[in-house]
Amino acid sequence: MKMKYDESDDAFIRASSILTDKITGLLGGLFSKMEMSEQCKNNIIPNVLEAMISQELDILKDWCYEAIYSQLANLIQQAKGLALQLHSCIVDTDNIDMAMGTMMEQGPVLIIPFQAQMVMLIKNSKGKVVEDDLETVLQMLYVWTLCQDKDKLNPYVAGQLLDISTSSIKQVL
Repeated sequence: MKMKYDESDDAFIRASSILTDKITGLLGGLFSKMEMSEQCKNNIIPNVLEAMISQELDILKDWCYEAIYSQLANLIQQAKGLALQLHSCIVDTDNIDMAMGTMMEQGPVLIIPFQAQMVMLIKNSKGKVVEDDLETVLQMLYVWTLCQDKDKLNPYVAGQLLDISTSSIKQVL
């Protein structure tokens, strides 16, 4: 069937074949699966997670598109408005994979699922612990949508967070 698709004389099929080849070439030319996983593991994921935990809006602004930045900034501002301080520690990240790649108006977009293990502690403005469970590790399951920022030449800092989905599971130590 692939051979019939590749050799078809139908104008619509030829046009879709050319488009598919261009997208595949563009995505493949930007990153190999291994390079993208390494870039995510070593640069994008740690920087964004640390900025989220430390509530560093300036850093988040560099790594996020406006819509997701606004959502994250709103959550951080709400926590600050309640005078809550988040003290978390990322224990590990793993199972980072490039699940899918596609072309969107922003450019090449990649779907990256991964897991992060973290311990969380929340204090109020007086430094009193409001919520903690230092004997429980949260297993955070993330799915991030990343897009290549065309204005950044260095591919190791060019990934921009376009969307985020998360859920958690508690693991008792």
